[in-house]
Amino acid sequence: MRKLILAGLGILLIAASIYGAKKIIDSKNKPKPVQEKVVKTVLTDTVKNTTVKIVVPANGNLMAKQRVELYSEVQGIFKSGNKLFKPGQKYNRGEALIRIDASEYYASVQAAKSNLYNSIAAIMPDLRLDFPDVFSKWQTYLSGFDLSKTTPKLPEMSSDKENYFITGRGIVSSYYNVKNLEQRLSKYNITAPFSGILTEALVTEGSLIRSGQKLGEFINPSVYEMEVAISKTYATLLEVGEAVQLNNLDHTETFKGKVSRVNGSIDATTQTITAYIEVKDDSLKEGMYLEANLDAKEEPNAIEIDRNLLLESNQIFIVKDDILDVVDVKPVYFSDAKVVLKNVPNGTIILKKPVPGAYVGMQVKAADNS
Repeated sequence: MRKLILAGLGILLIAASIYGAKKIIDSKNKPKPVQEKVVKTVLTDTVKNTTVKIVVPANGNLMAKQRVELYSEVQGIFKSGNKLFKPGQKYNRGEALIRIDASEYYASVQAAKSNLYNSIAAIMPDLRLDFPDVFSKWQTYLSGFDLSKTTPKLPEMSSDKENYFITGRGIVSSYYNVKNLEQRLSKYNITAPFSGILTEALVTEGSLIRSGQKLGEFINPSVYEMEVAISKTYATLLEVGEAVQLNNLDHTETFKGKVSRVNGSIDATTQTITAYIEVKDDSLKEGMYLEANLDAKEEPNAIEIDRNLLLESNQIFIVKDDILDVVDVKPVYFSDAKVVLKNVPNGTIILKKPVPGAYVGMQVKAADNS
């Protein structure tokens, strides 16, 4: 009897274990909850091919179109004038910039001129006797000879005999010696070649100036040029006289310029060509940094989009029946933020902003552009 009871308890225990195990297994096979599919909303745009104006950005510093570096060709003491030789000082055309003391050299010039005068006066009796037909013109020349003025040009020789006679007396060589001295005397005064302003002064009044010494810089502040480097791709597109818009760094001021010159050679290192933009404005200063926008060309049947929308394989995403797809395109120009594309059919719906994690076949929903 005891064995029967124990056997019955064992059977019940086994049955209970099987039932509990079955319940545990059934509880693990419950179906997982179905997650709701998220459809991203994207910004789109409809393609409409037009003529895109390609604008090439460039930048550089302004330099005066007319500038002169002042050097001394003679030696002497810098004499003070009506204006101080200081940066920022304005001078009119023909006004003396620098006057160097030339009293000693002036005396030697006057002595040479006096010797020339005496040499001509000494031959006048011989001219009266041997060359009476040319005596009058040499007499007129001698009468008009003024030591305080520039030496006048010698009379024209009318015959070989006259030429031999005048040259043999050393008058021609004396004349050119005087003209050489007068030419050097003019270098003691440096005058302004144009109306402008002194931007650099390296000497002061009273100081000793030596031959070959740099004295300063003088510019015309009314006209400036900016040198810019442009890709060789647009070397044939730039034309002299083409209008250019320039801006300062803050884009608070706009200036109008024009292409004044284009270099005929390409830099072998950078493969760029140098263009010079001329600009006039009273508010401009030398050394000012400006940005220029050059109208290089017009590309027909093209669109312009953000660069980050172009894939590495020269493709862009399009939206077709709320599904993302790609289409091949032809880039024709890249700027810092934009790219100009061709071969995109009109009416194609493209992305206006990049979508993170986008892939072909991805389901999207176009946002209301309004």
